[in-house]
Amino acid sequence: MKKIVILGSGAGGTMIATKLRKELLVREWQITVIDKDPLHHYQPGWLFIPFGIYTPQECVKPKADFIPLGVDFVVDEIVNVDHDKKQVKTKLGHYDYDWLVIATGCRIVPEETDGLMDDWRGDVHDYYSLDGAMALYKRWKFFKKGRVVLNIADMPIKCPVAPLEFVYLADWFFRDNGVRDDIEIELVTPLDGAFTKPVASKVLGDVCGQKNIKITPNWAIDNVNVGKKTIESVTGDEISYDLLISIPLHSGAQTIMDSGLGDPMGFVNTDKGTLKAADFDNIYVIGDATNVPTSKSGAVAHYESDIVVENILLEIEGQAPKPEYDGHST
Repeated sequence: MKKIVILGSGAGGTMIATKLRKELLVREWQITVIDKDPLHHYQPGWLFIPFGIYTPQECVKPKADFIPLGVDFVVDEIVNVDHDKKQVKTKLGHYDYDWLVIATGCRIVPEETDGLMDDWRGDVHDYYSLDGAMALYKRWKFFKKGRVVLNIADMPIKCPVAPLEFVYLADWFFRDNGVRDDIEIELVTPLDGAFTKPVASKVLGDVCGQKNIKITPNWAIDNVNVGKKTIESVTGDEISYDLLISIPLHSGAQTIMDSGLGDPMGFVNTDKGTLKAADFDNIYVIGDATNVPTSKSGAVAHYESDIVVENILLEIEGQAPKPEYDGHST
C-alpha cells in the first residue's frame, strides 16, 4: 500500500486530506494526517474575541470532527522529517511516505523582537493567538483613556487585512463604550500605506482618516522599551503607547526549521505555480507554510488545495505537475 502523509490538520491539511480521499482508493492509498493539537482553531475568530463579539468556545472545535472517514488522524508531535528516507518521526513513532504534504502553518515569534516580551500581557498584547485575544479582552474592556498603538513588526503576517479590521473595530468598540474621544488609535506599519495593494491602501487609509485613526507607514521596529513605554525604530524614532497591540514576527514551524526544509524564517521554498517544494522531491506545500508571494489566509489555502491535489494525482500517473496557481485569494 502506498502512503500519503500530511503534516498539520488546519484548513489546508484538512482540505487536502478530504479531496485526496475522494480521489484515491482506500485499498491502494493510506492517508495519514499528523498534528500535535487535537483542537481546530478558527483563527479569524481571534480578531473578534477582544471586542466581546466571539467567545473562545465559538472558535475552537475538535479536529476529528472535520477529518473524513478513511483518513488516519494521529495526534502526536512531529520531531523530524527525513526527506532522504521519506520518513516522518514523531515523539511516539515514525511514518513512511510516498508523498508528503506540508501544512504546518506559521506561528508568531514575539521573542524575536527585543523587549517585546518584557511586559507581555501587561501593557503589551497580541490577538494573533487565542490566549492573547482572551488576555486583551480582559485588559482593555474597561480602558478609558490613553494611546492605543497597533504595530506590525514585519511582513508577511497571517491575514494582511486583519490589522485594519482591528483598528476599525477598536474605533467602534471605544465609541460604543463612550470613551473614544479620550483614546488615540495609531496603526504603525512597515508598509508604505494602510494596506498591501495601492488602490485599496488609499481607500482604506482614507477611512482611517475619517475615523481619526493615525497611520504611521514605513516603520521598521527595532525594539520595545517598556520602561519608557515606547516602540523604537531602526532609525531611532520613537512612538509612545499606553497599550501596545503587537502583531509579532511570523515564522514557519520549528519542526520544518529543524528538519532543514525551510528558509531562515522557517517557510518552505515552494514553486509558486505548482506548489511543489522547490528543493525536495515528492513534497508539496500549502497555506501559511509556503514562501509563495501571496496572502497567508484560509482563502489562499482553499484555492491552493485544488492545485496541490491535482498535481499529486498527475505525478502519481507519471505526468508533470501543472503551474496553475496564480496567487489567487479573496
